[in-house]
Amino acid sequence: MPLAEHLRELRDRLLRAVLAIVLATIVAAFFYDQLLDLLTGPYLDAVERLQAAGHEVDAKLTFSGIADPFTFAIKISLVAGIVASSPIWLYQIWSFVVPALHRNERKWTLLFSAIAGPLFIIGFVTGYYVLPKAIEILISFTPDGVSNFNTLPDYLSFVLRILLVFGVAFEIPLFVILLNAMGAVSAKQLAGARAWIVIATFIFAAMATPSTDPITMLFLAVPMTVLFGIAEGIAWLVDRRRARDRAASEFGRYDDDEMSEITIERDPEDERPSRLDDD
Repeated sequence: MPLAEHLRELRDRLLRAVLAIVLATIVAAFFYDQLLDLLTGPYLDAVERLQAAGHEVDAKLTFSGIADPFTFAIKISLVAGIVASSPIWLYQIWSFVVPALHRNERKWTLLFSAIAGPLFIIGFVTGYYVLPKAIEILISFTPDGVSNFNTLPDYLSFVLRILLVFGVAFEIPLFVILLNAMGAVSAKQLAGARAWIVIATFIFAAMATPSTDPITMLFLAVPMTVLFGIAEGIAWLVDRRRARDRAASEFGRYDDDEMSEITIERDPEDERPSRLDDD
């Protein structure tokens, strides 16, 4: 396709994606109360737990400006609209990119998409599950006699940061599998670096989670470690299948760094004396 056709197709697909997000945002606005309850539920649960445990905490979610309730309603509806319409705009991106891919590349991309989506959702749900405990520990540091008021926009940013960290962290083992499938990393190399990978996972979990409690870190680090173990097991299976395929081929008996035997058959006519030989 000419460049103008590519740009025209990109424009059309972007318009469809934006239209899907706008429509989903409008629909999400009608469910604002339910979305607000879903968002503030972990915070209210954390405050109730602290008060039930005997902590005299004065923690509330507030707005700091006259227009904040309106802008916050638009923001939370937009976030919900982006999430709800993700299958549509992801499909538009996929439809624009896939014609440029080879058949083998399409296969790996489809496999990545089929696994990446559920993994991200699992990480997202796990982050929401540990959110009340993380908020409870953070609010517990509030001194007696001091109120802890948080604006809803700041609280929304905090929640989204935790959920995105969990969602993206659960995708990392998938990238390890893809690197192994491309031959960039072998299962033997993963096994040799297993101890360092586990240490790096816990360090990443400690730095990525906004809260300072070990429980939130463990809720992120332990599933990531298990997923790394699964990724290493899949890498061993892929390497074994690759070794069997290499052994079954006609060049399987040669090592990768072994010099091949090259035989050159010379034509008898090439043995004719040159005119330079007469001199």
